[in-house]
Amino acid sequence: MSKTRGNSTHRSALAALPKIELHRHLEGSLRLSTLREIAIQYKLDLPTRSIEDLRPYVQVMNDEPNFRNFLEKFNVLRRFYQSPEIIRRLAFEVIEDAANDNVRYMELRVTPAALSKTKGYPLAEVTDWVLAAVAEASKKLPSIAVGLLISINRHESVEIAEKVTQIAVDRKGKGVVGLDLAGDEANFPAEPFAALFHQARAAGLGVVAHAGEWSGPETVRHAIEVLHAQRIGHGVRVVEDKDVAALARERSIGFEVCVTSNVQSGVVQKITDHPLRDMMYMKLRTTVNTDDPSVSNITLTDEYEAAVEELGVSLDDLKSAILTAADCAFLPPSERESLTAQFKLALGLEPLARAIDQDAKGRRR
Repeated sequence: MSKTRGNSTHRSALAALPKIELHRHLEGSLRLSTLREIAIQYKLDLPTRSIEDLRPYVQVMNDEPNFRNFLEKFNVLRRFYQSPEIIRRLAFEVIEDAANDNVRYMELRVTPAALSKTKGYPLAEVTDWVLAAVAEASKKLPSIAVGLLISINRHESVEIAEKVTQIAVDRKGKGVVGLDLAGDEANFPAEPFAALFHQARAAGLGVVAHAGEWSGPETVRHAIEVLHAQRIGHGVRVVEDKDVAALARERSIGFEVCVTSNVQSGVVQKITDHPLRDMMYMKLRTTVNTDDPSVSNITLTDEYEAAVEELGVSLDDLKSAILTAADCAFLPPSERESLTAQFKLALGLEPLARAIDQDAKGRRR
């Protein structure tokens, strides 16, 4: 799945780092080899069953960088959810791939409406099938802990969103940790879903929204002020407005940055233009993530390598971003503190960790 970036002098050290992933979509993390098996088993009507020939339909290759071409891959991917067993297998493999990349904590985004659409499965049932895969992974893959973020798509109806929100609330404490708003932010506003996100937060779920990706910093402000989001998916356009950036700092908002995805979807023109380092310089709570690793043909190690090799992020700043991710995790306070303590020890950055602790305490006063 990994895209080779060259024989980086940092590669082995970055691969060995313990990692946290806060922004990975199940639907964009599927193994091509498994897709081929499903296509053959279920006789799917696809242009090809060869892995290499299938690749352009489900993975960004030489596509023009824009969000329409990026999202088009999911129209093909959603045809593979052919049975409960397949959905459980796909979810388990996503977790296994993350564990193999030394991801130790992951919040995996799942869109019930996407998983259910092909076969008309009940939304609650597809969610429970993924939760079953998480439970299986907790036994077979003890190196990684996983919580689910349940995603609502902006372009779908409020009626569907209401059902999905209730599913998430009902499964709080049973593997679901938060509610996410995803989809085409440029053409579909978040406002119709505001009450649902207030409901989720009141129930104790974490709240996150995709914003400031394909639209400007005003959607970041809206997510913070109207949805009461605690984290922003992507959010890179925040650098365009110092007042929105100040609001994000004041509210201790976490940013789930996905470098390669932003290039492939046309958010930035080339990787060296990416504002990741600017966000760090602006003291925004910045984390590094994959978004859709199979669609983008990357691993989280690849993203770390891009940050270091192509954006000039220092290894200490990258480790700081990992600690920030621990501090932004949608976990009960005691579990979040335990996760942060584990990563302080694993990263060997006690002086840096103390500085982050002091900064976090100052923000929470």
